[in-house]
Amino acid sequence: MAVEKAAIVTGAGTGIGRASALALARAGYAVGIVGRRKDALEETAKMANGAKMLVLAGDVGKPDEVKAIFAKLRQEFGRLDVLFNNAGMGAPAIPMEELTYEQWSAVVAVNLTGPFLCTQEAIKIMKDQKPQGGRIINNGSISAHAPRPFSVAYTATKHAITGLTKCTALDGRAYNIACGQIDIGNAATPMTERMTKGVLQPNGETKPEPRMDVEHVAQAVVQMASLPLESNVLFMTIMATKMPFVGRG
Repeated sequence: MAVEKAAIVTGAGTGIGRASALALARAGYAVGIVGRRKDALEETAKMANGAKMLVLAGDVGKPDEVKAIFAKLRQEFGRLDVLFNNAGMGAPAIPMEELTYEQWSAVVAVNLTGPFLCTQEAIKIMKDQKPQGGRIINNGSISAHAPRPFSVAYTATKHAITGLTKCTALDGRAYNIACGQIDIGNAATPMTERMTKGVLQPNGETKPEPRMDVEHVAQAVVQMASLPLESNVLFMTIMATKMPFVGRG
């Protein structure tokens, strides 16, 4: 069934992805929700109060699964207006020299290869549809700017997302495809729950860090998504006001 406007959100089973998918649904989008765990995606869909959501279970790091996800979305919705590349994972907080190849590779697959593969498939749809164009939003994270201790895999991939954002914004111009990046600091999600108990700081201390309501992030994503395609938020940073980032901790 063709829809008026459609979005797809990766990592939509929990946290930022779930909140953003629900916010996009409230804003009138038909939303494809992507993640590895079908049960978590189905829980997100139940929270949408009847809004149109399409559960698309799969691994964004695997090319064949990504192709199948986007083919299913195109079949069901007929178009794609917004892709939110949100899925991400970290590695254990251990010294860089102790990180295994397997741990490194797992983070690269989800955080960098996944957004690249999803961007490829989104561009194919957006180029081919009428009216031509669409918007891609990448979750960059505060780690696209500054690392935490013992975070080489996560930080390196998030810095790389900035390059992906810039290349997509440039290469998408000819097809009316806008690309922007949202860099998020300390949204209150299961992934950041440990911050309430204390996280390692660069000076060696362990301190709790302030967090912000994840709904504020979701609303920022909707704001970026809802702009006319003649305008683009290339980079947005949204963060807990009192978190240690600006300055030296």
